[in-house]
Order: sequence, then C-alpha cells, then structure tokens
Amino acid sequence: MLIDTYGRVATDLRVSLTDRCNLRCTYCMPEEGLQWLAKPDLLTDDEIVRLIRIAVTALGVTEVRFTGGEPLLRPGLVDIVRRCAELSPRPRMSLTTNGIGLARTAEALRAAGLDRVNVSLDTLRPEVFRTLTRRNRHQDVLAGLAAARAAGLAPVKVNTVLMPGTNDDEAPELLAWAIENRYELRFIEQMPLDAQHGWTREGMITAGDILASLRTRFRLTPEERQARGSAPAERWLVDGGPARVGVIASVTRPFCQACDRTRLTADGQVRTCLFAREESDLRGALRSGATDEEIARLWRRAMWGKKAGSGLDDPSFLQPDRPMSAIGG
Repeated sequence: MLIDTYGRVATDLRVSLTDRCNLRCTYCMPEEGLQWLAKPDLLTDDEIVRLIRIAVTALGVTEVRFTGGEPLLRPGLVDIVRRCAELSPRPRMSLTTNGIGLARTAEALRAAGLDRVNVSLDTLRPEVFRTLTRRNRHQDVLAGLAAARAAGLAPVKVNTVLMPGTNDDEAPELLAWAIENRYELRFIEQMPLDAQHGWTREGMITAGDILASLRTRFRLTPEERQARGSAPAERWLVDGGPARVGVIASVTRPFCQACDRTRLTADGQVRTCLFAREESDLRGALRSGATDEEIARLWRRAMWGKKAGSGLDDPSFLQPDRPMSAIGG
C-alpha cells in the first residue's frame, strides 16, 4: 500500500512514457520545443512494465494512466498496454493524449486492453487551434476522437483549457459539440506547469468564469448521484441530464485532501504531486539490480513524505522546475 502521513492511499498511477510532444501549446512549451530526455535516460519498455507490475501487485495500484509528453509517440505503447492488461489483478488503464495519431491506433489500443482515453482539445476553430498549438492538426484530433469512440474507448473525455483572449468565449459552443458527439467534456484551469514560467494567477480563466459562461446557454445542476471522492473534476448535469460536464479547478478549488495519485516520470522518478519540487529515483535502483521488494520499499518511502497540499494557495508557491510535458499529466 502507498500511504502518506495524512492517511491518503495512492491507488492511481500516472505513467509518463515520453517527454516529447508533436504540438507546441502556448501554455506548455516554447515554439522551438524543449531539450528532450536522451534515450538512455528513458525507462525501457521492460522497466516500465516491471514498475507497473510492482505497483499493481505489491502496492495496491488499481488504475494506470499513460501520459506524456504525447504517449502515442512511444513506439512500444501498444505492447506496454497489452503486457499490463495481463497483470493479475488487472488494472484499469487509460491514456491522456492530444489525439494526433489516435485514428491509426485506437483499435489496436482497445484490442491490447486499454479501457478509455482523455483527449486534449481546446477549441473547435482550426485557426485558434493553430494559434494555441502552433501546428495545423485540428482535423487529426477530431478524427482521433471519432476513432476512439468507434473503438469503444469509452467514456471518451475531452480536456479543455481556456486561455484569455484566445478561446475563452468558446465554452458553451464546446459543450454543445461534446454533447452532440457523445463526449464527456472537462474544463481544466490553466496550471503553473509551463516551461516558460509565464503563468500568472491574474491571467487565468477560473472555474467560476467557466461556469458563468456555460450558464449563459445551459442549466447546470451539481451531480449528486455519486460522491466526488478523489476525482479531480466537479461535475454538473446539463439541462437535467443525462449529459454532464466537469470542471477541474486545481488552482481555485484544490482537492489535495482526497488525492489518490502517484506519478512516474519517463526517466523513472517518483513524484508525489504534479507540483512537487522533489523526486525519488527508481531508475537507479532498477539498473543497479534492486529486487522488487527493495523498489517497493523505496516507493513507499517516497509516498510517506507526500505533503499535505500542492501549495498553490500559498503566496510563496514556487513552480516546479520540470514542465508538464516532462512530468506527465
């Protein structure tokens, strides 16, 4: 079990497969990209599967989310999913992706054992997509979403970040589109994880702003069917349901007290929080011949030291050195 001093138990593992990405979203990285991890620094496919096996069989992890960078850029992705689906107990597995390449891989991922996907899409307007991502791939993302739905990777969730002066007027339009296409839309407050360290609290579209915009067109009522628990999204029924929308207010309404996540970077570091400034090295232990029991002990020790919260509500908050693309979502 991965338990911390506040009694929280981590059952959800986020695994970054690469720090590379084929988009250059303005709120994530500069146009020229970043200095990517060298191949020898990355965990191998076998190392990733071994760490997931330890997490599932010895540490109580029941959910595995594959992230990046962009995880579809990992050549061995389908085989990693297949091997993890063969574990006992079998974890539920999902993928967070920008959707580029998903049209080609959705069926194979589903056949390998992937349960569902989260696809990032911030706009319905191709010209705004080009501005936000610095790439002309809007149609590829839409095709990937449709392929995921057709393959049965359900529910297909769409993650959207609204940026002031760029796409902050699109919330009602995006929700209407998501309902029409049977996607579950989740708005996410922009978080201080950009490589440029340009985030400011004053320039952020808040959960309150998003809900106010949605209510100009829809009637929203809090979903009461199930407790929020450790889920990051607060959910609302749209016009009485069954359609619903989620808002992840990581900055203005943090949910640290119920967090159940542990994170593994593409170079084998355990992170207890997206915003942690400390990491614990598992790659070194793996490559020096540590046993499964020794690795599990290192992981437990890392999680025991997890802080009470992200610190986002503290004026002295310092942004992590690693950007989101290197941490994993």
